[in-house]
Formats: sequence, C-alpha cells, structure tokens
Amino acid sequence: MAKTSTIQIQVALDDNKVPEKIEWSASDTTAERMNKAKAMMVAFWDGAEATALRIDLWTKDMMLDEMADFFYQTMMTMADTWQRATPHKEQSEDLRGFAKEFLKKFNEKQEEQK
Repeated sequence: MAKTSTIQIQVALDDNKVPEKIEWSASDTTAERMNKAKAMMVAFWDGAEATALRIDLWTKDMMLDEMADFFYQTMMTMADTWQRATPHKEQSEDLRGFAKEFLKKFNEKQEEQK
C-alpha cells in the first residue's frame, strides 16, 4: 500500500466568522506542535468539473505589507511550479516579471501614502 500523509488545518473564528488564528500540521514533519500562519491559500483541481476549488483565508492581524509579500511569494512559487511541470519556461518568466511589477507598484503606492 502507498504511504499516505495528512495535512490538518485549524481555523479559529470570531463571532463574525472572521479568522483570528490559523494553525496547521502535517504528518510527515518532525514538528511536535501546530504551526501558526497569518494567511493561507489552498487550491484543488477538480478534474471531473474542470474547475479550481479554493480556500483563501487571512487573520485579522495580517498586515497589508505582509499580504503583498505573501502574494508576491505565492506568484513566484507558482512560476517555479509551472516551469517544473511544463516545457513553457517563457510563461514562467512572464509570471515572475508580473510578480516583481506587482510588488514594485505596491511599494511605490505605500511610499506615496507616507
């Protein structure tokens, strides 16, 4: 039988169902306790329906600059994944370029608002 791994996610919600705390653990790690996170993005591909199922959550204390970094890093990781999974390196570079421009524009906007 193939080995299985379990990922557990716990989300604590306030009275308005806004996430206050996100914690996760995986069965294939040496960590003995839950790991904390301020945000998460999980996507599943449903082949039968040809659609992406997504869960995007962030806690109340997630700062705007942290969200921008989170999006930047997520897009860079998506570019890496696309490059490993396909022969389309140019599109990976396009996504990396977009991610860099996204973060640059965010930082410029932040400077303007100071």
